[in-house]
Amino acid sequence: MNVIDSSAWLEYFTGGPNAPEFAPAIEDIDSLIVPTLTLFEVFKRILQMADETSALRATAAMQQGKVVDLDAILAVNAAKLSHDLQLPLADSIILATARFNTATLWTQDGDFKEIEGVEYRAKQ
Repeated sequence: MNVIDSSAWLEYFTGGPNAPEFAPAIEDIDSLIVPTLTLFEVFKRILQMADETSALRATAAMQQGKVVDLDAILAVNAAKLSHDLQLPLADSIILATARFNTATLWTQDGDFKEIEGVEYRAKQ
């Protein structure tokens, strides 16, 4: 199972240098877990960079995976991770989603650099 952080989705959608690193995990739809928070972050950023149609297309592609809502269990687990690992709110929710689903988290966000279960690629 794979969870893709917003930074990795954006790298993939914009064809950035790390896009080939993230493509196999993103394109394995049957193993793809999508936190609703990443839908928010990716839609907002693509809307800022391009237009609403592009943002809608991107989030439609993301929704081919299993979309996971933030519920009470994930919220509490995320709060604990935020406290223990000193992670920002969004990062802790995404990591909690990955861990709850026994998934690998793919990212280029430096906040995740040394965390177990994370496939980190330095932003180029």
